[in-house]
Amino acid sequence: MHFTTFEGASVGYRREGRGPALVLVHGTGGDSEGNWSAVAAELSKDFTVIRPDYSGSGQTKDDGRRLTVDYLAAQVLAAADDAGADRFSLVGFSLGAAIAARIAADHAARVSDLVLIAGFSKADPRLKLQFELWRDLIVTDRAAMARLILLTGFSPDALSGWGDDAVEQAVKEMVETQDWQGMARQVALDLALDVTDAADRITARTLVVGNKHDHMVPPAHARALAASIRDAAYVELPAGHLVPMERPDLTAEAIRHFLVGLSTAPTAQVHD
Repeated sequence: MHFTTFEGASVGYRREGRGPALVLVHGTGGDSEGNWSAVAAELSKDFTVIRPDYSGSGQTKDDGRRLTVDYLAAQVLAAADDAGADRFSLVGFSLGAAIAARIAADHAARVSDLVLIAGFSKADPRLKLQFELWRDLIVTDRAAMARLILLTGFSPDALSGWGDDAVEQAVKEMVETQDWQGMARQVALDLALDVTDAADRITARTLVVGNKHDHMVPPAHARALAASIRDAAYVELPAGHLVPMERPDLTAEAIRHFLVGLSTAPTAQVHD
């Protein structure tokens, strides 16, 4: 882990690989390791992968303030700065997609390419119902919350293949190891965020990724994101919401193909 500071927060991030800078931003309740470890292992063959933890997750510690998209975006940028990445490709997953969209809109000169995975720009009534349920279960029944995350986070075929023991072990580990207070802060942000204004200001070449079997953030949200960003490409993967964990191979392939396979323009390198 590496650490930098921003407004009193100690922001942790991971950095591995060599080559063009690639920043990966995790989702609600995840962190840079849980969401991205398998994807980063593949992409670090071609890129310098920078994986920040934002407030409420992983190794980042702050003063417990109410979270905003702007605050978390600034933490991501602080990690990129500390890693020496002046200009970079940016990938955001779920809540991280909203953060990445905000960064790309407000700091266009820094983002060469943008990938938004399983993202949403604002919670509709269904998402609000889900996030309110998460908020309540975090307080009242964390084992039920863990089961709900597995049930809605992975595709039916993927979860059915785990076996009973694996599912119960995953529930046990989540109950014991999840930063529940941090996740509750992030869920409050999920309920409040609105980055619909960002789309018109995104100039980076953009790929939006939806997931066919996503029961957390149905792919209609990803399609709407793609439609709102000028010239954005769209692909849909045969996976559930937690695609970086369920199918890290397909996730890495989609990112690499977009960044390398479709682009002949030189990309900025990380400097030390």
